[in-house]
Amino acid sequence: MAVTLAQLRALVAVHDFEGFAAAADEMGVSQSAVSHAITALETELDATLVIRRPAIALTALGSELLPHARSALSSADALVATAARAAGNLTGTVRLAAPSTVCFGLLPKLLADWQQAFPSITVSVFEGDDPELVEWLDDGAADAAILVNPSHIPAGAVTVGKDRYCAVLRDDHPLASAESVTARDLLDDPILISGGGCGPEVTAMFRAVDPRFVPAQRVYDNAALLNFVAAGLGVTVFPSIGMGLLAPNTRMVPLAPAKERKLIFSGPSNRPWSPLVQVLINTVTPSFAKL
Repeated sequence: MAVTLAQLRALVAVHDFEGFAAAADEMGVSQSAVSHAITALETELDATLVIRRPAIALTALGSELLPHARSALSSADALVATAARAAGNLTGTVRLAAPSTVCFGLLPKLLADWQQAFPSITVSVFEGDDPELVEWLDDGAADAAILVNPSHIPAGAVTVGKDRYCAVLRDDHPLASAESVTARDLLDDPILISGGGCGPEVTAMFRAVDPRFVPAQRVYDNAALLNFVAAGLGVTVFPSIGMGLLAPNTRMVPLAPAKERKLIFSGPSNRPWSPLVQVLINTVTPSFAKL
């Protein structure tokens, strides 16, 4: 069977970028080349993998094959990176997944440091929710991720940062000048909860003090969530690493007892790491974003 990496890259790109034209732009080839690669793969496997009309989508079999395609591509990229490192050439791409607050509060400095130290290594950032990051690592969509309080930490992973949960209040809130607040203190106000990311953990925090707790709003976008607080629609709990996202008329007040988050830079747990990931990890200096 003569399945090629180019065919697998086309399948992954068509899925990830939701079409042949966008996949072609990402791969730096013509749309016709992507179409031919998919057709050749389907011919080789004697199966339809991509639905062309009315909208581009993978078939059930295409979706089943996708993780295997990602894993094969990841292994091939790691092979090339290993050979390049042996030849003294630190070059290649690392696909790094991270949650939105980490993308805002921690990654800019890391990316700048890596760019200066390793100009031939490209770090492509993929933003996602915490559960997605583990899936992306496992199926090869990402080479590395910054995980928040992971239940399992693979060997070689390092702590790249720590922060803590804080209440976000308007300046005119009665508790805005307090040294700290408890979850129970906040229950007198409408509680706004993130629809993703740290939302489940924050919800559990409030239900620990009131089992009947129901948030006033669930807001998926972090900027919108914080703007709701600024508009006086309620209060929220947010990681301190996101302090720079606050509106001018709001502030963070630490929660008591303190609830810390560890930010772990890790490669996958189910296959060898790309040597470029190890190179990046070796240069990390942990950042501690605490109030």
